[in-house]
Amino acid sequence: MKNEILQEIKQYDTIILHRHVRPDPDAYGSQMGLAEIIRASFPMKKVYSVGNDEVSLQFLGKVDEITDETYKEALVIVCDTANQERVSDQRYHLGQKLIKIDHHPNDDAYGDMLWVNTNASSCSEMIVDFWETFSDELLLNETAARLLYAGIVGDTGRFLYPSTTEETLRLSAHLVTFPFDRPALYRELYELPKNTVKLSGYILQNFDMDKNGAATVYLSDTLLNEFEVNPRDASALVSSIENVQGIKAWIMFIQEGPVFRARLRSKGPVINELAKEYGGGGHPLASGATLHSDEEIKEMTKKLQLICADK
Repeated sequence: MKNEILQEIKQYDTIILHRHVRPDPDAYGSQMGLAEIIRASFPMKKVYSVGNDEVSLQFLGKVDEITDETYKEALVIVCDTANQERVSDQRYHLGQKLIKIDHHPNDDAYGDMLWVNTNASSCSEMIVDFWETFSDELLLNETAARLLYAGIVGDTGRFLYPSTTEETLRLSAHLVTFPFDRPALYRELYELPKNTVKLSGYILQNFDMDKNGAATVYLSDTLLNEFEVNPRDASALVSSIENVQGIKAWIMFIQEGPVFRARLRSKGPVINELAKEYGGGGHPLASGATLHSDEEIKEMTKKLQLICADK
């Protein structure tokens, strides 16, 4: 499939790259990293990265503003996005051909061509693999290396998550040969405002965990307003309780207006099937969903407790 994707890239003069809504570093890294590789390798092509801008990730890059007309006779590549509903900028279907590149379970097999590798730690890892396969034809520069490294670091939790493999580290070794400032990149990825750090203190004092290691945290609109933290920044704290002794899996419920964002994480029990029950999804150990009532929160909590009790 990688060869077929390269041939499509060579064929089109205009290439537009998308990623998912509510982007994380891997979404930005894979989308903009691949765009930079294509741009450096084929200078005559018009290459764009689109989607809703995320202020907290603008240190990685800024999206392009394009018209509907740009999509005519264009190749569209969607990175790191499992479901069509989550594609940022729904004009992705206006192009002449659509390619999906992703590492999530392929529950929504959209696109004319698909390259899905659930064994990859991140979509950014897949892009490095793509470059390496055709390194005699494709150029990897410092800008692309920094973007892809940020994506891999973000999705592996600084290489601590079980998704980190020998292949992850081997491919990442290519990236660190470039002289971008890694300590500065880590600071930009992980530094938090003082009010967000204070909220993490509240989480550590107020999470609930049962005897089987199922834990939950509930952050209401009122609480977020009290700490002056928005739901997006609160989501960054989902791993703040991961080092609690005995914890197996947990959910952070974050109120966002009329809905509740459920952020699920696990140290072993598979939790993405639980997320799918509520219209969400993701990886076996890291998933998300959107709930619409307190009753759904109670229901999901009970189901998590049963999952942990069986492990």
